[in-house]
Amino acid sequence: MAAAGSYFSIIALIILIHLATNLNSCSAATPIRHSGRNTRFIRTSCRTTLQPSLCFVTLSRYATRIRGSPRFLATTALSLAFNTTRFATKSMITLSKRHGLKRREAAALRVCVEELGDSIDELKDSIGKLSRHGAGGSTFRSQMSDIETWVSAALTDDDTCMDGLSGKSINRKFRSRVRRRVVKVAHLTSIALAFVNRYAATHK
Repeated sequence: MAAAGSYFSIIALIILIHLATNLNSCSAATPIRHSGRNTRFIRTSCRTTLQPSLCFVTLSRYATRIRGSPRFLATTALSLAFNTTRFATKSMITLSKRHGLKRREAAALRVCVEELGDSIDELKDSIGKLSRHGAGGSTFRSQMSDIETWVSAALTDDDTCMDGLSGKSINRKFRSRVRRRVVKVAHLTSIALAFVNRYAATHK
């Protein structure tokens, strides 16, 4: 069991590094047509999410790594959400340093950076816990409950960020620019939560 845990931890680390390196190309991805059991597994799984097209386009790139494993699917989805959230946070920090922002806009950015920072921590903890432990037993159920709580909290953080962008005092172009980034973060986090919930449910 310890060896299996180490194996999953190594796989999760490789995924994180790979996704961080290729994040920009992923964000500009177009649908990829693959064949094979691994891709069919991803396509079928993505149909159960609220964003099936985004889900498949994003995750099909890692079909050979996921290998039809619900656990690898959940871990990869979490890693994508983690890296996208981190990238969005960095872009907001850069934007916050620009001159000419209204006070309300600067305040909204501070809220977003803080909320997404919490989301990063929650997703990172979720990846770590899911990567270290196997399925089955009361300990597993407790661990999955923690992960589900953390990913749900990350999704709430995304919503809180977007709520802060409402109001007439915020420039429409500014709001659209920030919301576009956060919406993608929220969608990927929602996909990850769906797969975490599914993995937890199949091992009760």
